[in-house]
Amino acid sequence: MKTAFTSDEWSRRRFMEGTAKTFLGVGALGLTTRGRAALGPDLGIAERAGAAKHVIYLYMNGGMTHLDTFDTKPGHENQGETKTINTAVDDIKISALLPRLATQTDKLAIVRSLTSTAGAHDQGNYLMHTSYEQRATIRHPGIGAWALKFKGRLNPNLPGSVYIGADSRINGGGGFFEPEYEPLAINDPLGGLKNSKLRNMKQEEFEDRLSLAREFDAEFHQRYNVKQVRAYTQMYDDAVRIMQSKDLRAFDLSDEEKATRDRYGDNPFGQGCLLARRLIEHDVRAVEVGYGGWDMHNNVFVAAPERCDVLDQGMSALIDDLERRGKLEDTLIVLTTEFGRTPRINQNAGRDHYPKAFSSVLAGGGIKGGIAYGKTDEGGESVIENPVKIQDFNATIAHALGLPLDQVLYSPSKRPFTVAHKGEPVMDLFA
Repeated sequence: MKTAFTSDEWSRRRFMEGTAKTFLGVGALGLTTRGRAALGPDLGIAERAGAAKHVIYLYMNGGMTHLDTFDTKPGHENQGETKTINTAVDDIKISALLPRLATQTDKLAIVRSLTSTAGAHDQGNYLMHTSYEQRATIRHPGIGAWALKFKGRLNPNLPGSVYIGADSRINGGGGFFEPEYEPLAINDPLGGLKNSKLRNMKQEEFEDRLSLAREFDAEFHQRYNVKQVRAYTQMYDDAVRIMQSKDLRAFDLSDEEKATRDRYGDNPFGQGCLLARRLIEHDVRAVEVGYGGWDMHNNVFVAAPERCDVLDQGMSALIDDLERRGKLEDTLIVLTTEFGRTPRINQNAGRDHYPKAFSSVLAGGGIKGGIAYGKTDEGGESVIENPVKIQDFNATIAHALGLPLDQVLYSPSKRPFTVAHKGEPVMDLFA
């Protein structure tokens, strides 16, 4: 058996990943699908004064409708049934479907002039997460991976990046970076970190198995002392450390009072926002919370109220809690989606894909609150003021996190890449 594992790299990979998952309950996404790791300089990135330490990325999968959320057009035929309400900021009005966030607009920077050419879900999703067009030959890193690459972990006993949601394919992922930059995926926020406790095994037996595994590994590590093998060893060691850390309780929402859990909403997105807050408080650097169901080709005025209510409750509770706990200034909250939806209502009382103009929101992390940046025309169909490309939006996120926009890192094929692909940050959004 030993000879087989040391001579068969694929079996070796499967063995190490399987051992970490089976015994330790911790694994990374995509470990068996990538080749060599990223090549880059010895990075010693200086901290930018006032930069956010964390990012919570709220992703509305399917294409969030801008006319029914943050860029309403009252009185125009495109608006349909969705009403408009006043907010905490006199000259900003948003959808009546978001009453809680309306009271918090003094903390929000609403970007109403996003524009893209990617009108299909996969392509738009990929572009928003990575700043690059989708290619069959390479996977680009998402913003969480870039933040970890440049800044490193804040808590060595917890993953640096976590994805919370039902479809882990949505998140940006680690791309061509080393496996440790992949996010840990949590499907159900109420389920905690699965299989992270010893079951039917005493601590002594567990230690014996670890010792045996290390002895078993020694010859292979000596013979194949290369970066990818070292990365798998690091994953295994991280799994042990995480499992034995008291910080693991960050994943356990039962520690929260019922009243707190109820404020976020009894649904996966709301509880995902609560888990994101807990992880940030335990110094996880990047958390993404996914929320799908925004692909509203039919009956948008039936579907949008339900989606908006869940978003409104979860995000507003998150902002409120972070502010009360003194974490909003060093945590950037991003609310975004792959594209908007057609301002003109289709024959099925729905809205179709529309990348030409749409909205996203930023809060915390040094962002100036109480502003609506950019403008669409009277029907919400075209950007007429301060257009923001996806790369510019991501450059703004990167700047808020203190990431160097011009720092080049190289893929395994020696191709150069930067965090936001020639994007320029929108400096008017910063306080």
